[in-house]
Amino acid sequence: MKILFTSESVTSGHPDKICDQISDAILDAYLAKDKDARVACEVCANQKEVVIMGEITSKATVDIEKIARKTIIDIGYDREELQFNGNTIPIRIDLQKQSEDIALGVNRKVLGAGDQGMVFGYATDETESYMPTAIDYAHKLARQLETVRKTKVLSYLRPDGKTQVTVEYENHLPKRIDSIVIAAQHEPEIDLATLQKDIKEKVIKPIIPSHLLDEKTHYYINQTGRFILGGPSSDTGLTGRKIMVDTYGSYSRHGGGAFSGKDATKVDRSGAYYARYVAKNIVAAHLAKQIEIQVSYAIGYEKPLSIFIDTHQTNTIPEEKILKIIHQLFDFSPQNMMDELSLCQPIFQKTTCYGHFGKDLPWEKLDKVDKIKELMTQ
Repeated sequence: MKILFTSESVTSGHPDKICDQISDAILDAYLAKDKDARVACEVCANQKEVVIMGEITSKATVDIEKIARKTIIDIGYDREELQFNGNTIPIRIDLQKQSEDIALGVNRKVLGAGDQGMVFGYATDETESYMPTAIDYAHKLARQLETVRKTKVLSYLRPDGKTQVTVEYENHLPKRIDSIVIAAQHEPEIDLATLQKDIKEKVIKPIIPSHLLDEKTHYYINQTGRFILGGPSSDTGLTGRKIMVDTYGSYSRHGGGAFSGKDATKVDRSGAYYARYVAKNIVAAHLAKQIEIQVSYAIGYEKPLSIFIDTHQTNTIPEEKILKIIHQLFDFSPQNMMDELSLCQPIFQKTTCYGHFGKDLPWEKLDKVDKIKELMTQ
């Protein structure tokens, strides 16, 4: 049976990703001075202003406006022609302390979850990154778009951009790329034919293996014919609006909670990271070719209320035994997740672009594989 599956990614200059990066840059700044900081910081950006809002409780003092401006400028919005300039855009800050009602559930002798809810973790053996093929290549194309812009290989590119990859599966295995969609913001003087040729040669060709492309592969590059204005000058940005880009490209279910701007007591972030860590180690130990893990929490409680797994019938041992191994070997309590994955360190801004999974981050380590294999035989 043949099926098509599609995932998308965005560049760092996408308006929602600008907001994610500012949120996580602020989080990192607080954690660098106060590892116990409680941060829930969201950002909204449009052509006229940037608004930073949320709840922060910390003994540290941070220059929030300076961090926001530096983040915007580093992305590439540094001149008036883009109609969004980190040097001059008005920035409004509206922050307050964390609700004491929430703090009652978190600041206990034994750290409780910062909220109720559920999270999902996923891993598959179909790529080296243990990520689904479509989102894996969508991220790589988006990163390449940024690379050729910042290295001046394609100096006419501007910061905003989106990618989309459709993969054809046959008998549940990725066989070929059916289509590639790329929207790349550009300077006014470049013509469409040149841009389309350059994107194929400098962005797609270095990233997508030739054996996955054929004469039937479709390419849709800047289909409207023009993409000069981008970022917050053409579309409002908001923290947490790219949750499928951040996770598994819709290939796995999602608990609904966004990541950026939240410290690790918020289990919709730390729990999702830990669930990915567990899933990846399970697949790497060959207990299944793919696995999806759901974990649920109640505010103030240390232990999860439930853990559910689905191997989509790819398991090599009974799912009941896989679940037993997970309970034996992994601890989903907030304090353990924070300790085991170093989540009190200022590491979050680098998670923000090109997905929170499948790259060099603490929750991607494969340090439990041998122990899992030992438990398989018991």
